[in-house]
Amino acid sequence: MTEGIWRYAPTAGHTPDDDLTGYRVEASDGHIGKVDKHSADVDSQYLVVDTGVWIFGRKVLLPAGVVTLIRHEDRTVHAARTKEEIKAAPEFDEDKHLGDPRYRDQLGGHYGSGH
Repeated sequence: MTEGIWRYAPTAGHTPDDDLTGYRVEASDGHIGKVDKHSADVDSQYLVVDTGVWIFGRKVLLPAGVVTLIRHEDRTVHAARTKEEIKAAPEFDEDKHLGDPRYRDQLGGHYGSGH
């Protein structure tokens, strides 16, 4: 189940040229933050979401496979996880975790299991 977690679903509305920086991010039960950065690398697509004060100002990494819909008209990304599921994800440290295959596996296991 975790193999497709690092790719946008064909129905999500993502195209390779999309710049999602600054888009609002909505969990299934409400707003969680804004896209700080994103990766469109094949089989390694993700969003780094700045949660602001929601979870004490930390950033979280969302694999592209949890994105259900990108609405360019109102600059919103919808994720198929609850706030609590996202909050419970393994802690993200940009300096340590970007490009770290162990963290990627850990995160893929968390989101891929539908926690």
